[in-house]
Amino acid sequence: MSTEHLRLLARVARMYHEQSMRQPEIAAALSISQPRVSRLLKEAVTRGIVRTVVVLPDGVHTELEEELQRRYGLRDVVVVDIEDAREDAIPSLASAAAAYFDATFTGGDVIGISSWSETLLATVERMQPKNTQVADRVMQLVGGVGSPEAQVHATRLIGRLADITRARPVFVPSPGVVGTAAIRDALLEDPGVVDVMAQWRDLTVVLVGIGSLEPSPLLLSSGNAVKQADQEELRSLGAVGDVCLHFFDAKGSAVDSAFDRRVVGIDVRAFRAVERRVAVAGGLRKYSAIKAALDGGWVNVLITDLHVAERLRAEAS
Repeated sequence: MSTEHLRLLARVARMYHEQSMRQPEIAAALSISQPRVSRLLKEAVTRGIVRTVVVLPDGVHTELEEELQRRYGLRDVVVVDIEDAREDAIPSLASAAAAYFDATFTGGDVIGISSWSETLLATVERMQPKNTQVADRVMQLVGGVGSPEAQVHATRLIGRLADITRARPVFVPSPGVVGTAAIRDALLEDPGVVDVMAQWRDLTVVLVGIGSLEPSPLLLSSGNAVKQADQEELRSLGAVGDVCLHFFDAKGSAVDSAFDRRVVGIDVRAFRAVERRVAVAGGLRKYSAIKAALDGGWVNVLITDLHVAERLRAEAS
């Protein structure tokens, strides 16, 4: 290649990138055609004369997010910058999740949401009401967990999200956990529950928290935590966390337990069939549960904090 051609490449590149001249202006100044200017700019990139460098702003972790996507086979990752690992992650996670949902709910979705999650409630409270309908239905995935107070929480969460998205709310007319498997089987034949179960097949996105075997302070204080005897059974089976009250072990494999047979909610197969499964979860207390949920393919979109994300990268298998 001649020196003159290289000089022309460099000159066109400088005029466009450093002097902010438009392509028609460059063509006029150099007495060449605009299509040739376009070809020269592309060639300058190909030959390394022009190199694009993206400098990430403070608090933005795009490179880490993309790496976690690749390593865990996820559709998307949002990493929230939290300075102190001991800091309460919920406010920051909720703000980031609210922004994510505001941007990604664009119309026609059938949204499922887990009933008992302080993080999801905080998220929904931060979302802005839409001027147009951006979802068809907002559906409860698990009945109220253990007490009337839990159903009030679920009603508040689902009703608020339905109002924001101008969707129709759909509730599970049942407790989330019942006393025996026989009671659960009878409830699954109730016409109201059957109708909701049929609609779970329409879900396009689910929003969930990831629970650890040890109940959160909120769940513990509410009286809705998994009973001690159930915890002991689950722990003996290797359970480390749950999604929608379906517990899994450290490898992400579902744990077959007596407790699971008493849960009234979406089953594992129907849950996994949903195309977009979004988890909002953070805090190192939940790290083992979060990693297991990713390894087991329970969710394919993760919104988490920087400390959990960095450890996930370091320990990716």
